[in-house]
Amino acid sequence: MRFMLMHRVPQDDPASWEPNPELIERMNAFVEKLTADGVLLGAEGVQQQGAVVRRRGAAIKSTDGPFAEAKEVVGGFLLIGAKDLAEATAVAEEYITCFAGVEEMSVEVRRVAESEDIEPYLAK
Repeated sequence: MRFMLMHRVPQDDPASWEPNPELIERMNAFVEKLTADGVLLGAEGVQQQGAVVRRRGAAIKSTDGPFAEAKEVVGGFLLIGAKDLAEATAVAEEYITCFAGVEEMSVEVRRVAESEDIEPYLAK
């Protein structure tokens, strides 16, 4: 199964957005470990620049970031292969330790929908 681990950081905390050598070293070691274990499928950080596109009824509205209404925003993600949610959560618990300098953050673990997950809905 594939899982996406998204790390969320405070939008207004500079330490969350300015990588330091220690964070880069910890993250590189973690990525190397996951790669060697055959777990890592992809990993990226994201910048603060972005937009949100919302639809309310027929109206579609785009809003440029940064996003004032958000306290925590996605700072990056890992895409991993794991046998189940428990294994993916264990990887997330190790992943969050890479961010030792960030006081408050979270890692959201979500199973990626595969084609076999939606096939039953196509038969209706």
